[in-house]
Amino acid sequence: MNTLLSIETKNNVLLTMAALLDQERASIININKKDLEAYKGGDISMFDRLKVNDAKVDEMIAAAIHLASQEDPVGVERFSFKHDNGMQVYNKTASFGSVLIIYESRPDVTVEAAGIAFKSGNKILLKGGKESLQSNLKIVELWHQALIQHNATTDWVEYLKFNRTETQSFLEKPTQKVDLIVPRGGERLIAFVKQHATCPVIISGRGNNFVYVDEEADLDIAIDVILNGKSKISACNAVDKVLIDENLPNKKNFIASLISKLQESKINVIGDSTIAQENKLEVIQSDDVWFEEFLDYKIVIGEIASNEASIAKINKYSGGHSAAIITRNIEKAKLFMENVDTAAVYHNASTRFTDGGQLGLGGELAISTDKLHQRGPIGLQHLVTNKWYVHGNGQTR
Repeated sequence: MNTLLSIETKNNVLLTMAALLDQERASIININKKDLEAYKGGDISMFDRLKVNDAKVDEMIAAAIHLASQEDPVGVERFSFKHDNGMQVYNKTASFGSVLIIYESRPDVTVEAAGIAFKSGNKILLKGGKESLQSNLKIVELWHQALIQHNATTDWVEYLKFNRTETQSFLEKPTQKVDLIVPRGGERLIAFVKQHATCPVIISGRGNNFVYVDEEADLDIAIDVILNGKSKISACNAVDKVLIDENLPNKKNFIASLISKLQESKINVIGDSTIAQENKLEVIQSDDVWFEEFLDYKIVIGEIASNEASIAKINKYSGGHSAAIITRNIEKAKLFMENVDTAAVYHNASTRFTDGGQLGLGGELAISTDKLHQRGPIGLQHLVTNKWYVHGNGQTR
């Protein structure tokens, strides 16, 4: 059993990890090149997530340093109660124990997610994708170096070199204790984990995010927010669908301008029947397209009758991740934000901010589209459960 580490030890391990990442920067980037050369799949967004450059290493270092500066999420008092019989009752945060993180193609997860799980007192089991194996093993080696340097056992961070079959049997009959599983990846990975896991799973679900341009929208803001939403196609917070209020003044000019700017950015624009016909675009093949998360240079634009209609459409088709309304009308924004059933709702701002670092958490383990036990970006303070501490002097009931 791993005895819980003191907060000082955890922070020192994280700071040493940051220093090692900087020291081994060239080596990490070179090893990653081997993973990139070996990747034969045609998925551009997977390739983008797999790549490690100087900027990515800087992000990993920043994540480790920031985590070391944050308050300890374990042992925080959430509630206290003095019983009539004199017992003192406390409810405090506690670590889960062991967290399994299953992820595809992102070596930075090996630092950020593992760091969040470690700082919150959990043993981490990492199961990365085969496409990033060499990069991940190098980063785990640095974790072990940092742990040893501070007299902590390397058991705190373990890499599982399992293929699909081995992963399935581990999920169904774990050979060691697993308290929580966090799959980070596409819908197929999530469905696979849900099907086979025997312990709680936090779903980091699909994006498929919507922007609704209300009839009282500032059109410059609308264009900026939509273009920014498409600036990183591999992100789960990217925009895939745009709904334009049919009563928008100057609608035709706005739509033409939006389409030409998207096409300048090499985005394939697909329209509903009205917009496709008026702007000579490919028309959507079926309503099923509204359900799809693209992770590609692709966007759908459609007209919608009203704010209420856009809320209904988003609640039917979106992935429960992020949605934005562009409007000058505060009341309409309030109605939209309170009624749209997504983890994050935006008024006149880009969905690209649904990210632990951007929303003040300093990083994230995943972005949950579940409602239990945490929704949206899962940061340090969310990767804990709780525990009751009861102090007495012989009380019986």
